[in-house]
Amino acid sequence: MRGDLVRKLAARCLTIGLAVLAFVVLALTGATGWGLALAVAALAATAAEQRIRPGADLVAETTLIAAAILVGYARRLDEGVNLALVVTGLVLLGLVLLVGPLRTAGSLEIRAANLPVRAWTPLVADQLGTALLGLLAALALAAALALPAGVALAASLLVGAGACAVALDLARRRFRPRAGGGPVAAALRRHRPEFLLYFSAPPGSEYQVTMWLPYLERIGRPFLVVVREPEFLAPIAAATDAPVVYCPTLGAMDEALVPSLRVAFYVNHGAKNSHCVRFTQLTHVQLHHGDSDKAPSANPVSGIFDRIFVAGQAAIDRYARAGVQIPADKFVVVGRPQVESIEVRPEPARGLAHPTVLYTPTWTGHHADADYCSLPVAERLLQRLLERGATVILRAHPYTAQNPASARQLGRLTELLVVDRARTGRQHVVGAAARELSLTECVNSSDALVSDVSGVISDFLYSGKPYAVTDMGDEGERFVERFPLAGSGYVLRRDMSNVDDVLTALLDTDPLAEARWATRRRYLGDFPAESYAEAFLAAARRELAPAETLTASTPA
Repeated sequence: MRGDLVRKLAARCLTIGLAVLAFVVLALTGATGWGLALAVAALAATAAEQRIRPGADLVAETTLIAAAILVGYARRLDEGVNLALVVTGLVLLGLVLLVGPLRTAGSLEIRAANLPVRAWTPLVADQLGTALLGLLAALALAAALALPAGVALAASLLVGAGACAVALDLARRRFRPRAGGGPVAAALRRHRPEFLLYFSAPPGSEYQVTMWLPYLERIGRPFLVVVREPEFLAPIAAATDAPVVYCPTLGAMDEALVPSLRVAFYVNHGAKNSHCVRFTQLTHVQLHHGDSDKAPSANPVSGIFDRIFVAGQAAIDRYARAGVQIPADKFVVVGRPQVESIEVRPEPARGLAHPTVLYTPTWTGHHADADYCSLPVAERLLQRLLERGATVILRAHPYTAQNPASARQLGRLTELLVVDRARTGRQHVVGAAARELSLTECVNSSDALVSDVSGVISDFLYSGKPYAVTDMGDEGERFVERFPLAGSGYVLRRDMSNVDDVLTALLDTDPLAEARWATRRRYLGDFPAESYAEAFLAAARRELAPAETLTASTPA
C-alpha cells in the first residue's frame, strides 16, 4: 500500500542520512560530542527501521555507525593507536557481518508455544540485531565518558561470545540433526494430537483462527495449531492452551506433523495450504472464516480438500452458481457455530424511536473485483442515521488500515460520530472501543445492521433482525442475483439516492421480516438453538473417528 511504502522510504532515508552524517562529523571535524550524539540518533533510526522493515539489510549503515563511534572513542582517549579499540573494531565488524545470516538461520528453525520445550537459539538469534544496536549505544556512551578501551573490548567480546554460541548451535542443528526431530517433535509425540489447525495469512489475520479455537477445544481431543508466519505464534498461543508451532520450512512441517494426527482443518485458501495438503495420510477439511456471498467464498481451490464444512445449503449453491464443480459428498452442512451466542429476536421491532444500528464496512480487497467497501460513500448514510436519532456502532474490517484512503475515510466517520456523541450524548461506539467488542456483542447490542457484502451479514442473519446491504458495484437488479443474501435485506445504492427509503424499511416498516427466516435456514442450517454448535462438533468428531469405528457404526 502507498502509505506503507512512504513510511518505509522515510525510514530508509533517515537511517542512511544519520549514519553518513555521524561518520562525516566524527571523521572530518572535531565535534566529537555532536558526532556521538548523531551516532546514537542513527542507532535509534536503525532500530525504528528494523520494526518497520523486519529483515532489512542494514549492514552498511551499522558498519558506518560502528566506525564513527570507534573514531570518536579514539579521539576521546587521545592515546594514538589503541590495541583494545583495534580488537573491538574487528569484533564489531564480525558481529555486523554475522547478525543478518544468524537471524536468517534462526528464523528457519521450528518454534513452539504452549509446549514444555525451550528452544533458546532461534529466540537469541532473532534478538542479535537488537543486541548489536544496544552494544553500539553502550560504546557511544563509554566514548562520551572517555572510559578505558578495555571496557569497550569486554562488552564487545561478551556479545561476540553469545553470537558464536548461537552460530555453533545453529550449525549443529543444520549439519547434525537429531534422529526423529528436535525437542519440539518429541514434545508433540508425547502430546499425541489427533488433529491440527493449519494457518497461513497476511499480518493481522489471526481472528480467522481465534474464532474457531473455542469450538476446536470443545471437540475434546488433543490438537495443535500450525502457523507459517512468525508474527502469529504469540497472539494465537495467548488465545489457547493447545500447542502452537511455527513451521518456517517444509522440513519443519515434516517434523511437526507427528504420526498421531488424522485430520487437518483450514480457515482460508492461503497459497501455503498446499504445503499441508501434501500429507495424504490426513483428512483435509476447509472451515472458512466466515460465510458470505463474496467471490472468494466460492474459490475453486476448495476442491483440493477432502471435506468442505459449510454453514448451510446456500454455500453449496454458491459454488454451483459460480460454475465451480465440486462433488456433493465433499460438502458437510454444520451451521456457523460462532453465532450460537447471538440473541434471537423472534418478533420484528418496528418504529423504534432511538434504534442502535451496527455499521460494518468491509475492506477494499486484494483486487478491484472484490472491492465491496462502502467507506467512500458512508458519510451521507451516517448523517441520515443521526438525523433519525440512531446510535451507531462503527466496526470496520481489521484490514481497513492497509489502504490509506480507507483509513482516512474511517477517520472522518469516526470524528463525525465523536462530535455527535459530545453534542447529543448518544453513546456511539467507535475506534478502539468497537474493536474491543466481539461481533456477537455488537450484534446483540444493535437493532439493525448496515453492511457491505461480507460474512457479517450471515452472522447477523441468525438474530432475525433487519439488515441493509450496500451495492457498491451499482449493479441494480443484478446485485441480488450475484449476492442472494441481499434478497432478504434492503439494498442501498452506491450513490445513496435511496437511503431514506431504505432506512424507513430497515427501522420502521420492515416488510421482509418473514422472508428472513427462510433465508436464515438456507444460509445457517436448521439446527436447534439450544444445541446449535453440536452440528459442527459431531461432524468434526466423525472425521476423527477411525475408519473401523465408522464401519462398525454403519447399519447393515
